[in-house]
Amino acid sequence: MSGAAGGIGRACVAAFLAENASVAMLDRDRKRLDRAASELSGHGKITVVDLDITNEAAVVEAVRHAARDLDGLDGVVNSAGIDRVEPFEETDWAVWDRIMAVNLTGAMRVCRAALEPMKASGKGAIVNIASAAGLRPLNDRVAYCASKAGLIMATKVLALDLAKHGIRANAVCPGATDTELFRQYLGDATIEDVKTHYALNRIGTTSEIAATIVFLLSDEAGFITGSALAVDGGRVFH
Repeated sequence: MSGAAGGIGRACVAAFLAENASVAMLDRDRKRLDRAASELSGHGKITVVDLDITNEAAVVEAVRHAARDLDGLDGVVNSAGIDRVEPFEETDWAVWDRIMAVNLTGAMRVCRAALEPMKASGKGAIVNIASAAGLRPLNDRVAYCASKAGLIMATKVLALDLAKHGIRANAVCPGATDTELFRQYLGDATIEDVKTHYALNRIGTTSEIAATIVFLLSDEAGFITGSALAVDGGRVFH
């Protein structure tokens, strides 16, 4: 589980533990990661690995460590992500590269590193957390939207390529969800402003997104692959 120290990632860890799963928590913020793991300890087996997913060698070693400690891997969730709000004409190309490196390339690195242990288990499921912004654009977020749209399509290709190994791949596309990252990029808007764009007239909770991800990793979702599931209170069509 990349991006496991907070927000949707942390909620996913809690949801997995509630289902008696063993979880590897990966995140680049070691202090925050240790705090989250400490708060969740006692609910199941947790392995903690600090990781910058833009570092290919570190990704390979982190996934190897997780597979060893958990006695194999049968599921991968990529939650690590960053955002930036700025007009296109002011785009900082270094920031563009960083967003792509984390949101898209980093997720693919984790998936590829996890491929061998998942193949060894005889089955597997991948859930990449994209965004409703990969399905419907947002102003002044060209890098973020492009990275998430790319992640959706990459996930669909993985579903085709990995089916022969019994591995499924799906993308979850959350709408506005009450996380620290969401509040950080509200700017001059308020949550009340944001709610007007959603058919359900509210923003989502991390537990709602986590419940969807748990389902997609489960055997009950065994005939679902290559999907991009909008969990967004109706924003995409509203």
